[in-house]
Amino acid sequence: MATSSSKLASLSLIFESLFSKRVWQSAQVLLAGAILCVGTRTVTSCLRVMGLAGFSRFQRFHRVLSRARWSSLHASRRLLQALVEAFAPEGPLVMALDDTIERRRGPKIAAKGVYRDAVASSEKNVVKVSGLRWLCLMLVTTIPWAGRLWALPFFSVLVPSKPYYVDQRRSARKLTDRARQMVRLTKRWLPDREIVVTADSGFSSLKLLHAARKRVTFVTRLKLNAGLYDPPPPRPPGTVGRPRLKGARQPKLCDILVDPKTVWESLTMSKWYGTGERKIEVVTGTALWYHGGKPVVPVRWVLVRDPLHELDPQAFLCTNLNTTPAQILGWFVQRWQIEVTFEEARAHLGMETQRQWSDKAIERSTPIVLALYSMVALLAKELIEKQQQPMFIRQAAWYRKDCATFSDTIALVRRHLWCSEDIWISGKPPDTIKIPRALFDCLMDTLAYAA
Repeated sequence: MATSSSKLASLSLIFESLFSKRVWQSAQVLLAGAILCVGTRTVTSCLRVMGLAGFSRFQRFHRVLSRARWSSLHASRRLLQALVEAFAPEGPLVMALDDTIERRRGPKIAAKGVYRDAVASSEKNVVKVSGLRWLCLMLVTTIPWAGRLWALPFFSVLVPSKPYYVDQRRSARKLTDRARQMVRLTKRWLPDREIVVTADSGFSSLKLLHAARKRVTFVTRLKLNAGLYDPPPPRPPGTVGRPRLKGARQPKLCDILVDPKTVWESLTMSKWYGTGERKIEVVTGTALWYHGGKPVVPVRWVLVRDPLHELDPQAFLCTNLNTTPAQILGWFVQRWQIEVTFEEARAHLGMETQRQWSDKAIERSTPIVLALYSMVALLAKELIEKQQQPMFIRQAAWYRKDCATFSDTIALVRRHLWCSEDIWISGKPPDTIKIPRALFDCLMDTLAYAA
């Protein structure tokens, strides 16, 4: 069984020219198989679900990942352009930047390391896990049929551990260095669009902010004891020596927090980390963030406290000084969708079940699995808008939902890929239909081995 190009028409228009004709035929089979299969996302699982378990030249599909010549950077650029055209044709583009750990073991995986598991760890108990560290950039936009924001991955980069660089005899690249490259490259792909990048405290780096602020608006957390200063005073004419970088020291945010003279502004956020509407109190200002030996970055800071004292005080910064506290907090809260994407990629797309061992296949497989999340959204949009296929929302007596989720979206795409085109041409579908034996065997095999 093979998938026709018409069933992956939108993906063909995006990616076909990146591959040779022969490699693209194999890539289409792997893409369709990765969407259809359940459980592990190995190459063999994709071949089985596509009815190619008896295909003797199976190695040609493995070579798509390990040997074939195609650029993942060009694929990321085209995927981003397709997502922007489909879901965000106008207005500022909000993107979320974060890293995640893919749990992998094996002596042949050179780039793996031991990292802190952010999900399983707490303040008192630190859990470490062996795996690969991926840095992902996602487009945060509203999905019409879901009625909420989704974080759509389009650019994922492997960040190897420090021992990997020792073997390669070169200096290690920090996570913030990779982030700087990704942000600058993304802006180069979309030079005419305003981009807002949101990230957690791990990316609150002066070097990163200094490199990105002239290209994009960067929003992240700020430490309460950060060194904030006034702009330098005007330089008198004829003054000799190096110009001043900063002016007088401003009070620390932790001191402003407890100062009884601080004037707080009440603000109601419609969405606050999935808890719905929440009232908070904020105070804001502008300053130069400075640390010895590092660049000086002008920022707008926002100090937030909870009047009910249920949440700890937090501070945020934005490199665009003309933004309001409501805009800054609204952008930052949207980055929470990136955690939802990571979880759904593991639950529905088989992330962490790949079994590639070569360096090139590892660098390609996980970004493809994450990009499948965005590809499914593009395919679903085409089916809903162009082919007028209804979105079925799966419900139960114990689980009611009004809007479609990602599980409903991928189910819509799977039904389209499973069903033959001649099944739906009759006016009224009969109770009993005939399906090819090969399709029936694939369905039974998939259900029997479902995890």
